[in-house]
Amino acid sequence: MAWEAPPRLVRALGETAPAGDDWLARLPAAAEEAAARRGLTVERVRVPGGRSSLVLLVRRPDGTPAVLKLAPPRARPESERAALAHWAGLGAVQLLEDGTQDGALLLERLHPDVSVRSLPEAKALLEAAGTLRRLWVAPPAGHPFETVAERTGRQAAAMLTTAGTEPEVAPLVESALAAREELLAAPPEERLLHGTFRQSKVLSGERMPWLAVGPDPVVGESAFDLARLVRDRVEDLIAQPAGAATTRRRIKRLAESLEVDQDRLRGWTLFRAVESGVRALRVGRPTDAELLLEFAGWL
Repeated sequence: MAWEAPPRLVRALGETAPAGDDWLARLPAAAEEAAARRGLTVERVRVPGGRSSLVLLVRRPDGTPAVLKLAPPRARPESERAALAHWAGLGAVQLLEDGTQDGALLLERLHPDVSVRSLPEAKALLEAAGTLRRLWVAPPAGHPFETVAERTGRQAAAMLTTAGTEPEVAPLVESALAAREELLAAPPEERLLHGTFRQSKVLSGERMPWLAVGPDPVVGESAFDLARLVRDRVEDLIAQPAGAATTRRRIKRLAESLEVDQDRLRGWTLFRAVESGVRALRVGRPTDAELLLEFAGWL
């Protein structure tokens, strides 16, 4: 099957690829080998697809529809595999095979064109929050997952570096890092988290109405996970004359519905928005950076 990696994937991986990385160049051959090893028939490449992995719509030898997902090692596919295995299909897409040697994931087929984001905003937030709640379980003993402290520590270092060359973002970075330090001083719980949860990561399924996909799992408090959902549809929030007030109401509503401390949710929302905005600035996406940093300023 002749195909090319989706432009969205090429562009996104190009922003973060280390020098000399040839994963994209090897991807067509690796995908063909992974499909052949499992006896899969490839139907098509999912387009536009994600920003960190290639998704192929396939059929198993018995004709069952499935998805084959390939991601570079820096996207931690084995961590995703471990999280999906632990969730065992409760709230998340089902993993269809045990560990393999090639890093590819064989997953149940959902409806890739129908996400929670297609619903009206209030309904979308409700369904997304309900899905997220099901994922918040105790991590397995001796788990292999990164912790919130470890992940945000790496992010904090990168934020400081960027603030040193972009002084206009320094005040927001300072506020975000202060919030992180306070939040990590006394975390209230330790849960397995999705890590990159948002409305577009919740797809329609057959087993359950909505199932989460594409985790970058991390272990920590629930408020960290929920913080990413707070800023969903950020472009719509920024366009509203009352966007700041809408954001405050959203934080209150989500915190109450999922029994998360409101101040901790606001703090992690601030940190994650600033981190994403600074990263967008660093990789040359100024429009995204402007939206995210304006949003962060409301917090």
